[in-house]
Amino acid sequence: MPEPTEAPSAPSQERTGQASTPKGERRRQALVEAASELLVESGFAGIRHRAVAERAGLPLASTTYYFSSIEELVERAVEYHGRTELAWGRERLSGCGRLDRDELCELVLDMLLGHNSRDGGLDVVLLRYERLVGSGRRPYLAPLMREMGDELHALLVEILAQAGAPSSSAEVTRLIALIDGTVVNALIESDPDPRGAARRVLRAELP
Repeated sequence: MPEPTEAPSAPSQERTGQASTPKGERRRQALVEAASELLVESGFAGIRHRAVAERAGLPLASTTYYFSSIEELVERAVEYHGRTELAWGRERLSGCGRLDRDELCELVLDMLLGHNSRDGGLDVVLLRYERLVGSGRRPYLAPLMREMGDELHALLVEILAQAGAPSSSAEVTRLIALIDGTVVNALIESDPDPRGAARRVLRAELP
């Protein structure tokens, strides 16, 4: 099923995500990035073929040309967004020396709530947790979410260690649960600053 304009002469495996030409690679990546932006802005409901194509500036048919289903496009968007955040955290960690208590607190919150939550207020954090909960309704995302969750967990262990606060895997799991619980409670109460609520709890836990 070729695209209506400038369809790349690619083999059929391109339809399953293996864009084999440079133009195909660029177009597929543009669609993934567009879907990732919509995911952050509107959640899973924002990822629709037409919306993604319009955001990427590509023909509508390109979404079904490069992705076999909307589920595949959603999965790639979730992966792109998650791995971008992990790469950002690793870069921050490698670019600084020993973290002081305040820096440690903010970096941990960046990784759990998103660094755009520093100035985003309620809506940014609410949308993030809606996405996390919504992923549970999409079983096809489960392997990816577990994989990226393990990577996030390992990164948090590194972050704590670099700040001179080594923690066991079990302790990091407890810390994540504590912050998640605090944030969810803040969201339920419509706290305008859920990150602030999480910060207060985290500061009390850090040495």
